Amino acid sequence: MAVGKTINSQAIKATDTKRAANPAHFHTSAKNIKESILRNLLSFQGRDPERSGDADVYQALAYAIRDIMVKKWIATQKSYYKEGEKRVYYLSLEFLIGRSLVNSMINLGIFEAAREALEELGYDIGRISDEEEDAGLGNGGLGRLAACFMDSIAMLKIPAYGYGIRYEYGLFTQRIVDGYQVESPDNWLQYGTPWEFERRMPVFPVQFYGNVVSELDKNGNYRSRWINTQHVMAVPCDMLVPGYGNDHVINMRLWTAKASRELDLGYFSQGDYIGAVQSKVSSETISKVLYPPDHNLAGQELRLKQQYFFVAATFQDILRRYRKTNHDFANFPNAVAVQLNDTHPAIAIPELMRILLDIEGLSWEKSWDICVHTFGYTNHTLMPEALEKWPVDLMGRVLPRHLQIIYEINQRFLDSVAQEYPSDVSKLRDMSLIEEGEVKKVRMAHLAVVGSHSVNGVAALHSELLKTRLFPDFYRMYPERFNNKTNGITPRRWLLQANPQLAALISDKIGKAWITDLNELRKLEVFTEDAAFRARWREIKHANKKRLAAYVHRIMKVEIDPKTLFDVQVKRIHEYKRQLLNALHVIYLYQQMLQHPELNFAPRTVVFAGKAAPSYWRAKLIIKLINSLGEVINNDPRIGHLLKVIFLPNYTVSQAEIAIPAADLSEQISTAGTEASGTGNMKFSLNGALTIGTLDGSNIEIREEVGEENFFIFGMTAEEVEVEKLNPSRTPEGICQANPVIREVIDSIANGAFSHGDKKLFQPLVETLMSPHDQYLLLLDFESYIACQRHVRELYLDQENWTKKSILNVARIGKFSTDRTIRQYSEEIWGIPVE
Repeated sequence: MAVGKTINSQAIKATDTKRAANPAHFHTSAKNIKESILRNLLSFQGRDPERSGDADVYQALAYAIRDIMVKKWIATQKSYYKEGEKRVYYLSLEFLIGRSLVNSMINLGIFEAAREALEELGYDIGRISDEEEDAGLGNGGLGRLAACFMDSIAMLKIPAYGYGIRYEYGLFTQRIVDGYQVESPDNWLQYGTPWEFERRMPVFPVQFYGNVVSELDKNGNYRSRWINTQHVMAVPCDMLVPGYGNDHVINMRLWTAKASRELDLGYFSQGDYIGAVQSKVSSETISKVLYPPDHNLAGQELRLKQQYFFVAATFQDILRRYRKTNHDFANFPNAVAVQLNDTHPAIAIPELMRILLDIEGLSWEKSWDICVHTFGYTNHTLMPEALEKWPVDLMGRVLPRHLQIIYEINQRFLDSVAQEYPSDVSKLRDMSLIEEGEVKKVRMAHLAVVGSHSVNGVAALHSELLKTRLFPDFYRMYPERFNNKTNGITPRRWLLQANPQLAALISDKIGKAWITDLNELRKLEVFTEDAAFRARWREIKHANKKRLAAYVHRIMKVEIDPKTLFDVQVKRIHEYKRQLLNALHVIYLYQQMLQHPELNFAPRTVVFAGKAAPSYWRAKLIIKLINSLGEVINNDPRIGHLLKVIFLPNYTVSQAEIAIPAADLSEQISTAGTEASGTGNMKFSLNGALTIGTLDGSNIEIREEVGEENFFIFGMTAEEVEVEKLNPSRTPEGICQANPVIREVIDSIANGAFSHGDKKLFQPLVETLMSPHDQYLLLLDFESYIACQRHVRELYLDQENWTKKSILNVARIGKFSTDRTIRQYSEEIWGIPVE
């Protein structure tokens, strides 16, 4: 689906020049690409080149690019075996890839050659690239981070693979109907994808259900066998990821579930033809959809099966590769590093134990030592509800052997806890891998901490809160395991590709080294006093805002003015991210503009985008409120161009590539102590937006880097939030009584001013806002937020100073590259030095 992005080929052309001059890095001419496109159209796709449309040509070009990559990938894989390098396996249930075409061409250094080839054939590269569907195999920051990591791993030439699931349907397609979010299937594979190789081998069986029997082996040791199981076949699909300018190509291996037999002949021979088909369909459901609803038992079971499915297939693949050069497991942790991207793949720990114990016949002690030295665990959340827990009954039914192993791990672990804390029953209860209660549950985060040699957070504050709030007892037992790896973003996609005009200006002034060493951006600082440079900086920002305005008009039929301040909050809709606080400020602005027309307001366009989980009704009601604000404000002639409210439907990576470069102000306003890191904040800063935010997640580190004078900070600290929750000093009702302006904002929602007089529609939001138990403390931060937004307005009216701060945000954001993050993972967790 086209998202209206125009590719600036002149800007990207400069990035090809260096490699074009070096034959070692540039093997493909426009002539070769053109010939490959025509050959693919005719022989591979069965299309008449003279009658082919944009979609046909996109596919033919993608196949041409894939042909270039696969040759480099084969050479890369051979080098791993030749040099006997340690391999890294990055396990993630999400990879929010977005589009691959332009990113691949840029990294391969052939963008300009492809543009010329298309022009000679009569096609525009912008239109062709818009034919690509986003590969939405993720929900938000977790999946996008994984995709950025793959880019940096390839750039740094680390011998690594990404493993996940090839979901047939992504998260969902979001439509806005009467202001409400309506979900429909995200059928991104409706016409297939040219970027994958579906492999006929290796194909691995994955077991579920059954029962466990124990017996003595020939040496007199007890061994367990998992029998009477149902099987699903895991079929690998490889998607290639090229490194920037280095001929190094890695792959993500994504698993598809297939029935072990096309039709169950047992059903078939009994005449139960429907049952035969249903068995096949049930097996293949595992890889159908990202994040099935887990509010019922069937959804929970499917989610657990998804997690084990991709883990079990991945470890069979890891062992297949390991056994090529190793005959026992003495060298396993020296040859294999497995990184768990959050708790989703944590079932990998008992799976590796099962393999080592039951199949390889190793002792428990040796197996556990291998296991702990193999795994690293990255935690991505401070929200207790996001730390996965599986009902023991469910685990025992679906994965009976794994539950046995988890109980044994737990018993041995609790024995060590008891030695450390004798007679402390509460400590045993708090640290146990099994949560006692009406429904016993397996605590997967506890399992991940106990079974890994490294436990890292993703921002300095987050990592500290892991030690002091989330896992304090584990930190006291294993202090050496805990470390921080602040997240980052890849500059290849989020500046070079997403903002090519700004990238070209930067390269013109300081050279191109920043593309692979983001700290080079520091050299931009000297240009803050260059009036001509600042003017060009503003021209580029205005061009990006015009592009977003054109996109908004095309999909929403709403006019927005590129001269206004673009105030942007685009991310997953969740109460802790506090889109509702932003909406309250919109109401405040609206009321102030009506009541005080004499004031010098900075005209503002407030842009929201993001998806709410289908069952998260309160988040969906926030979406409805935002759209209702837009309905009223955008049609109020008294306001005119002073204020507009936009909710972009169906937020994707491609949409982010339009919205982020256009932003003047980045909203990073989560309740302090709730956001693990955030990476949207980094993308906005890299593209010259100023941030308004709380001291939460990586906001703290960004503020330290760019300078507190170039960052709008407000609200309570994480420590103050905790104190306020325990011993409230203020209540929402008290705040409203003391501040009539805030009371007016809340009353306008309660009285139906934005719901056609319906006072009940947004009553749940009002009740939460006014509750003394609001865990996200919106009204307690609202006054500070309003005051901070006044500073935003004042500075934006001084465009020269605003531009200086914008330049400094870009110049000082170099720390937040995934190249730095991955280098730290590689050297400090995986034990692989990076050149």
